[in-house]
Formats: sequence, C-alpha cells, structure tokens
Amino acid sequence: MDILVAYDVNTETKAGRRRLRQVAAVCKDFGQRVQQSVFECRVTQAQLEALRAKLLDIIHREQDNLRIYRLRSLARKT
Repeated sequence: MDILVAYDVNTETKAGRRRLRQVAAVCKDFGQRVQQSVFECRVTQAQLEALRAKLLDIIHREQDNLRIYRLRSLARKT
C-alpha cells in the first residue's frame, strides 16, 4: 500500500531537534522524502505497523504532530 507520512516536530529545544532528526531517519528507512517533513512510502501492513510504532515512540504527542495517510491506488495504463 502507498502511504503519506507528514510530521511537525517542535524544535524549540535540543531534544526537539533530536526528535526531528530521528523521525526523518525512520521515515527514510521506509520511503522517499517529497517535501521537508513529508514522505511517500510503499509498505505492507506489517511495515506500516512497525513504522507507526517507531514514530510514536519518538514523538511527544503533546508537542509534535504526526499524520499517516493511506493513498488511493490508481490504475495505471500500460
């Protein structure tokens, strides 16, 4: 499945800047950066669950924002 991962990490502190780098590194393991804080990924259901768990372990839910959207598959003509 194709997904879009978007995040906004509060970088006012050193810990926040570290979380930002960690989130980006995890996302790079699963997909391709399309904007500064947006990644497109092609994953299986198991990979999606692993990605989500890793990201939720990093972010602070009160300070940061994480969105994962499932993209609709488009039929491609050959």
